[in-house]
Amino acid sequence: MSKLDPAQSVLFRRRAEAVPRKSRGVSEERQSNQVLTTKVGLQFPAGLTFENWESAGRQLSGIVNSTSWWLGDWLVYGKDHYSDRYERGVRAAGLQYQTLRNYAWVSRRFAINRRRGALSFQHHAELASRPVEEQERWLDQAEQQGWSTKQLRRAMRLERGDEAREVGQAAATRQLAVPDSRLQWWHKAAAESGVELEQWVLATLDSAAEQILEKLAAEEILEKLQEQAGGASGGAGRPPVSLSDPRRGE
Repeated sequence: MSKLDPAQSVLFRRRAEAVPRKSRGVSEERQSNQVLTTKVGLQFPAGLTFENWESAGRQLSGIVNSTSWWLGDWLVYGKDHYSDRYERGVRAAGLQYQTLRNYAWVSRRFAINRRRGALSFQHHAELASRPVEEQERWLDQAEQQGWSTKQLRRAMRLERGDEAREVGQAAATRQLAVPDSRLQWWHKAAAESGVELEQWVLATLDSAAEQILEKLAAEEILEKLQEQAGGASGGAGRPPVSLSDPRRGE
Protein backbone atom coordinates (compact mmCIF):
# COMPACT_ATOMS: atom_id res chain seq x y z
CA MET A 1 0.00 0.00 0.00
CA SER A 2 1.53 3.31 -1.03
CA LYS A 3 2.12 6.00 1.56
CA LEU A 4 0.39 9.35 1.45
CA ASP A 5 2.20 12.29 -0.04
CA PRO A 6 3.86 14.15 2.87
CA ALA A 7 2.30 17.38 1.65
CA GLN A 8 -1.17 15.86 1.94
CA SER A 9 -0.80 13.44 4.85
CA VAL A 10 -1.38 16.21 7.40
CA LEU A 11 -4.87 16.96 6.13
CA PHE A 12 -6.41 14.17 8.18
CA ARG A 13 -5.86 13.00 11.73
CA ARG A 14 -7.80 10.53 13.83
CA ARG A 15 -7.62 12.08 17.27
CA ALA A 16 -6.00 14.87 19.17
CA GLU A 17 -2.49 13.98 20.27
CA ALA A 18 -0.37 15.35 23.07
CA VAL A 19 2.03 17.98 21.73
CA PRO A 20 5.33 18.92 23.43
CA ARG A 21 5.47 22.55 24.47
CA LYS A 22 8.49 23.34 22.32
CA SER A 23 6.76 22.21 19.11
CA ARG A 24 3.26 23.28 20.07
CA GLY A 25 3.31 26.43 17.95
CA VAL A 26 4.26 24.56 14.77
CA SER A 27 1.87 21.72 15.58
CA GLU A 28 -1.06 24.03 16.22
CA GLU A 29 -0.44 25.69 12.87
CA ARG A 30 -0.44 22.30 11.13
CA GLN A 31 -3.55 21.14 12.96
CA SER A 32 -5.41 24.26 11.85
CA ASN A 33 -5.33 22.70 8.37
CA GLN A 34 -6.26 19.19 9.51
CA VAL A 35 -9.65 17.53 9.28
CA LEU A 36 -10.40 15.23 12.20
CA THR A 37 -11.89 11.86 11.18
CA THR A 38 -14.23 9.98 13.48
CA LYS A 39 -16.41 6.89 13.08
CA VAL A 40 -19.49 9.05 12.54
CA GLY A 41 -18.18 11.99 10.54
CA LEU A 42 -15.59 14.71 9.97
CA GLN A 43 -14.67 17.62 12.20
CA PHE A 44 -13.33 20.72 10.47
CA PRO A 45 -10.95 23.21 12.09
CA ALA A 46 -11.74 26.90 12.16
CA GLY A 47 -10.11 28.78 9.33
CA LEU A 48 -9.68 25.79 7.01
CA THR A 49 -8.59 27.17 3.64
CA PHE A 50 -10.46 26.36 0.45
CA GLU A 51 -7.35 24.71 -1.00
CA ASN A 52 -7.07 22.33 1.97
CA TRP A 53 -10.83 21.63 1.95
CA GLU A 54 -10.61 20.80 -1.77
CA SER A 55 -7.55 18.61 -1.26
CA ALA A 56 -9.31 16.75 1.57
CA GLY A 57 -12.18 16.00 -0.82
CA ARG A 58 -9.80 14.53 -3.37
CA GLN A 59 -8.28 12.30 -0.71
CA LEU A 60 -11.69 11.14 0.46
CA SER A 61 -12.72 10.35 -3.11
CA GLY A 62 -9.58 8.27 -3.61
CA ILE A 63 -10.12 6.40 -0.36
CA VAL A 64 -13.76 5.58 -1.20
CA ASN A 65 -12.76 4.27 -4.63
CA SER A 66 -9.86 2.24 -3.24
CA THR A 67 -11.91 0.60 -0.50
CA SER A 68 -14.10 -1.12 -3.11
CA TRP A 69 -11.00 -2.79 -4.56
CA TRP A 70 -9.61 -3.54 -1.09
CA LEU A 71 -12.80 -5.19 0.11
CA GLY A 72 -13.20 -7.14 -3.14
CA ASP A 73 -9.62 -8.43 -2.95
CA TRP A 74 -10.10 -9.23 0.74
CA LEU A 75 -13.11 -11.46 0.03
CA VAL A 76 -11.44 -13.12 -2.96
CA TYR A 77 -8.44 -14.02 -0.79
CA GLY A 78 -10.69 -15.31 1.98
CA LYS A 79 -12.71 -17.51 -0.37
CA ASP A 80 -9.55 -18.88 -2.01
CA HIS A 81 -7.69 -19.61 1.23
CA TYR A 82 -10.39 -20.20 3.88
CA SER A 83 -13.30 -21.69 1.95
CA ASP A 84 -14.76 -23.23 5.09
CA ARG A 85 -14.40 -20.17 7.32
CA TYR A 86 -14.50 -16.98 5.26
CA GLU A 87 -18.21 -16.34 5.88
CA ARG A 88 -17.49 -16.30 9.60
CA GLY A 89 -14.83 -13.67 8.97
CA VAL A 90 -17.29 -11.56 6.98
CA ARG A 91 -19.79 -11.67 9.84
CA ALA A 92 -17.11 -10.85 12.40
CA ALA A 93 -16.10 -7.81 10.35
CA GLY A 94 -19.73 -6.61 10.29
CA LEU A 95 -19.80 -6.34 6.50
CA GLN A 96 -22.67 -6.91 4.06
CA TYR A 97 -21.94 -10.16 2.22
CA GLN A 98 -23.89 -9.28 -0.93
CA THR A 99 -22.01 -6.00 -1.26
CA LEU A 100 -18.71 -7.82 -0.82
CA ARG A 101 -19.72 -10.41 -3.43
CA ASN A 102 -20.28 -7.62 -5.97
CA TYR A 103 -16.89 -6.12 -5.16
CA ALA A 104 -15.21 -9.53 -5.32
CA TRP A 105 -16.80 -10.31 -8.68
CA VAL A 106 -15.32 -7.15 -10.20
CA SER A 107 -11.97 -7.79 -8.50
CA ARG A 108 -11.78 -11.28 -10.04
CA ARG A 109 -12.57 -9.87 -13.47
CA PHE A 110 -9.70 -7.39 -13.30
CA ALA A 111 -6.26 -8.55 -12.20
CA ILE A 112 -4.53 -5.84 -10.21
CA ASN A 113 -2.13 -5.07 -13.06
CA ARG A 114 -5.11 -4.30 -15.34
CA ARG A 115 -6.83 -1.82 -13.05
CA ARG A 116 -6.64 1.81 -14.07
CA GLY A 117 -5.83 4.18 -11.23
CA ALA A 118 -7.22 7.13 -13.20
CA LEU A 119 -10.65 5.46 -13.39
CA SER A 120 -13.05 4.59 -10.61
CA PHE A 121 -14.10 1.17 -9.40
CA GLN A 122 -17.50 1.83 -11.00
CA HIS A 123 -15.87 2.29 -14.41
CA HIS A 124 -14.47 -1.20 -14.08
CA ALA A 125 -17.75 -2.58 -12.73
CA GLU A 126 -19.55 -1.35 -15.86
CA LEU A 127 -17.20 -3.49 -17.96
CA ALA A 128 -16.83 -6.53 -15.71
CA SER A 129 -19.12 -8.76 -17.78
CA ARG A 130 -17.33 -7.94 -21.05
CA PRO A 131 -14.53 -9.94 -22.69
CA VAL A 132 -11.02 -8.81 -21.79
CA GLU A 133 -10.38 -7.24 -25.21
CA GLU A 134 -13.49 -5.08 -24.92
CA GLN A 135 -12.65 -4.16 -21.35
CA GLU A 136 -9.25 -2.87 -22.40
CA ARG A 137 -10.64 -0.94 -25.33
CA TRP A 138 -13.29 0.82 -23.26
CA LEU A 139 -10.90 1.50 -20.38
CA ASP A 140 -8.48 3.10 -22.83
CA GLN A 141 -11.21 5.33 -24.24
CA ALA A 142 -12.58 6.29 -20.84
CA GLU A 143 -9.11 7.17 -19.61
CA GLN A 144 -8.17 9.16 -22.70
CA GLN A 145 -11.48 11.00 -22.91
CA GLY A 146 -11.83 11.57 -19.18
CA TRP A 147 -15.30 9.98 -19.18
CA SER A 148 -17.41 9.71 -16.08
CA THR A 149 -19.14 6.39 -15.39
CA LYS A 150 -22.34 7.77 -16.89
CA GLN A 151 -20.54 8.90 -20.05
CA LEU A 152 -18.91 5.49 -20.43
CA ARG A 153 -22.28 3.78 -20.10
CA ARG A 154 -23.81 6.11 -22.67
CA ALA A 155 -20.98 5.48 -25.16
CA MET A 156 -21.40 1.74 -24.78
CA ARG A 157 -25.13 2.00 -25.42
CA LEU A 158 -24.56 4.17 -28.48
CA GLU A 159 -22.14 1.64 -29.91
CA ARG A 160 -24.61 -1.18 -29.38
CA GLY A 161 -27.22 0.87 -31.22
CA ASP A 162 -24.81 1.57 -34.10
CA GLU A 163 -23.94 -2.11 -34.39
CA ALA A 164 -27.61 -3.03 -34.53
CA ARG A 165 -28.25 -0.51 -37.32
CA GLU A 166 -25.22 -1.72 -39.28
CA VAL A 167 -26.64 -5.21 -39.52
CA GLY A 168 -30.10 -3.86 -40.28
CA GLN A 169 -31.64 -4.98 -37.00
CA ALA A 170 -33.76 -2.86 -34.75
CA ALA A 171 -32.55 -2.59 -31.19
CA ALA A 172 -34.64 -5.02 -29.18
CA THR A 173 -35.56 -4.48 -25.55
CA ARG A 174 -36.21 -7.60 -23.57
CA GLN A 175 -39.02 -7.14 -21.10
CA LEU A 176 -39.72 -9.18 -18.03
CA ALA A 177 -42.93 -8.86 -16.02
CA VAL A 178 -41.87 -8.26 -12.42
CA PRO A 179 -44.30 -7.63 -9.54
CA ASP A 180 -43.90 -4.22 -7.89
CA SER A 181 -43.10 -5.81 -4.54
CA ARG A 182 -40.26 -7.81 -6.08
CA LEU A 183 -38.94 -4.77 -7.96
CA GLN A 184 -38.90 -2.70 -4.77
CA TRP A 185 -37.07 -5.53 -3.06
CA TRP A 186 -34.43 -5.55 -5.79
CA HIS A 187 -34.07 -1.78 -5.65
CA LYS A 188 -33.45 -1.99 -1.92
CA ALA A 189 -30.84 -4.73 -2.37
CA ALA A 190 -29.07 -2.72 -5.09
CA ALA A 191 -29.06 0.38 -2.87
CA GLU A 192 -27.61 -1.62 0.01
CA SER A 193 -24.91 -2.89 -2.37
CA GLY A 194 -24.08 0.64 -3.47
CA VAL A 195 -24.75 0.00 -7.16
CA GLU A 196 -27.49 0.76 -9.65
CA LEU A 197 -30.32 -1.73 -10.14
CA GLU A 198 -29.26 -2.78 -13.65
CA GLN A 199 -25.70 -3.51 -12.50
CA TRP A 200 -26.93 -5.38 -9.42
CA VAL A 201 -29.27 -7.57 -11.51
CA LEU A 202 -26.52 -8.41 -14.00
CA ALA A 203 -24.00 -9.19 -11.26
CA THR A 204 -26.47 -11.35 -9.36
CA LEU A 205 -27.55 -13.29 -12.46
CA ASP A 206 -23.96 -13.75 -13.61
CA SER A 207 -23.00 -15.06 -10.17
CA ALA A 208 -25.92 -17.51 -10.15
CA ALA A 209 -25.11 -18.69 -13.67
CA GLU A 210 -21.47 -19.18 -12.73
CA GLN A 211 -22.40 -21.37 -9.75
CA ILE A 212 -24.77 -23.51 -11.84
CA LEU A 213 -22.28 -23.94 -14.68
CA GLU A 214 -19.51 -24.84 -12.24
CA LYS A 215 -21.79 -27.49 -10.74
CA LEU A 216 -22.61 -28.89 -14.18
CA ALA A 217 -18.92 -29.00 -15.06
CA ALA A 218 -18.20 -30.89 -11.83
CA GLU A 219 -20.95 -33.41 -12.61
CA GLU A 220 -19.56 -33.94 -16.11
CA ILE A 221 -16.13 -34.65 -14.64
CA LEU A 222 -17.62 -37.16 -12.19
CA GLU A 223 -19.50 -38.85 -15.02
CA LYS A 224 -16.30 -39.21 -17.05
CA LEU A 225 -14.52 -40.63 -14.03
CA GLN A 226 -17.34 -43.14 -13.60
CA GLU A 227 -17.05 -44.22 -17.23
CA GLN A 228 -13.27 -44.58 -16.92
CA ALA A 229 -13.57 -46.56 -13.69
CA GLY A 230 -16.19 -48.83 -15.24
CA GLY A 231 -14.05 -49.44 -18.31
CA ALA A 232 -10.96 -50.25 -16.26
CA SER A 233 -12.71 -52.81 -14.04
CA GLY A 234 -15.06 -54.27 -16.63
CA GLY A 235 -17.98 -53.07 -14.53
CA ALA A 236 -17.78 -56.10 -12.18
CA GLY A 237 -17.66 -56.02 -8.42
CA ARG A 238 -17.60 -52.23 -8.19
CA PRO A 239 -20.47 -50.04 -6.96
CA PRO A 240 -21.53 -47.19 -9.24
CA VAL A 241 -20.08 -43.74 -8.57
CA SER A 242 -22.63 -41.26 -7.24
CA LEU A 243 -23.17 -38.18 -9.37
CA SER A 244 -24.48 -36.11 -6.48
CA ASP A 245 -22.52 -33.00 -5.54
CA PRO A 246 -20.20 -34.01 -2.69
CA ARG A 247 -20.60 -30.53 -1.24
CA ARG A 248 -24.21 -31.26 -0.33
CA GLY A 249 -23.16 -33.73 2.30
CA GLU A 250 -25.88 -36.17 1.25
